[in-house]
Amino acid sequence: MTKSRIHQIIFEADTPKGKLFDVILLVAILLSVSVVILESVESIQKQYRALLIAIEWFFTILFTFEYFLRIYSIKKPFKYIFSSMGIIDFLAVIPTYLIFIFPVLHFLTIIRAIRLIRIFKIFKLSRYTRGAYTMQIALRSSRPKIVVFLLSVILLVTLLGTIMYIVEGLSANNPGFKDIPNSIYWSIVTLTTVGYGTVVPVTILGKIIASIIMVIGYGIIAVPTGIVTAGLIKAKKDINTQSCINCSKEGHDNDAEFCKYCGSKIHV
Repeated sequence: MTKSRIHQIIFEADTPKGKLFDVILLVAILLSVSVVILESVESIQKQYRALLIAIEWFFTILFTFEYFLRIYSIKKPFKYIFSSMGIIDFLAVIPTYLIFIFPVLHFLTIIRAIRLIRIFKIFKLSRYTRGAYTMQIALRSSRPKIVVFLLSVILLVTLLGTIMYIVEGLSANNPGFKDIPNSIYWSIVTLTTVGYGTVVPVTILGKIIASIIMVIGYGIIAVPTGIVTAGLIKAKKDINTQSCINCSKEGHDNDAEFCKYCGSKIHV
């Protein structure tokens, strides 16, 4: 079987064989995650320990083989290895091999559950795939604005935390504001409207500042929502699951013959 054919089966769900492969993969992931969950139950672990370990190693070897097949079938392996799904696929197999050094890491194999997001590709009746791709494009285009927004929030809570340290910690000896880090933590909790209530200001000025922070918090919540919504409006496209054999990117138009990211022919 050629690399192109292997790539089409493993990376795409537009063909019967590709869909069958992904369905089998999803069943294997579900069974593997179930084994990890059952192994955490002490009574089951004591009675079926050897069987559970054998099953776990079976799935680990299976996923390892699949991981290397993905690397083999793509022209630029590092594109896949360092992609989000490539990293998730790697993290899905590595914990089992690390148990010889760090036994507690075994339960991190539950990371395999994240791979279930492939279900949107397999049963991609367009609304699911289009929705996922649209969200991805929207978040990518909104990233600079979101970063600026987050940096602004970090600066704001640092400033407000410092002010509260001066007002409550130094002036009123409030133990909840004994240092700037604790004051910043309180500012974050208050700004996000979580409000645990374990630390409260005792001075009039402190309460006024706290009230202002709460009001600002309600306004701040709407900002990232607006940024992402604006990105979503611009990102609507009719796409499929075809994956470029050269760069492994998905999200091409239904009538596309060439990859819109690297210019290569989608299928060789």
